[in-house]
Amino acid sequence: MNNATLAQSYLVKAQTRLKILDVLLTESAFSDVMRESQEIVELALKGMLRQIGIEPPKWHDVSSLIIEFRARFPESVEKEAERLAEISSYLRKEREISFYGDIDFIPTEKYSRADAVKAIADAGFVVGKAKQVINPN
Repeated sequence: MNNATLAQSYLVKAQTRLKILDVLLTESAFSDVMRESQEIVELALKGMLRQIGIEPPKWHDVSSLIIEFRARFPESVEKEAERLAEISSYLRKEREISFYGDIDFIPTEKYSRADAVKAIADAGFVVGKAKQVINPN
């Protein structure tokens, strides 16, 4: 398997997972929307990196690499590199806390519909940009 086909696999996984976010939103599972959105963004961005020949690291937030290699992306994606990086960084910060919580942070009580709707929009934006890099048709 080469980087291109692995990148395509990541994109397919991200697109499939994107579809479940509406179900989670309908169920008012806002913390789960946050966690799944982060994973979708991570898959999409790592797929983009693979497509341009960069082996993604084993950590969750690849925003620094999106910025560093922005010039390798199509212009429509390059100009959105800052936004892609911001989304990745924000959702990475929410990754563990949205799933596990903490003694003073109950995930099912702390996230709102507005948080979830924003995460869904952000994940959709990132997947849309990934499609421009991985399957530019």
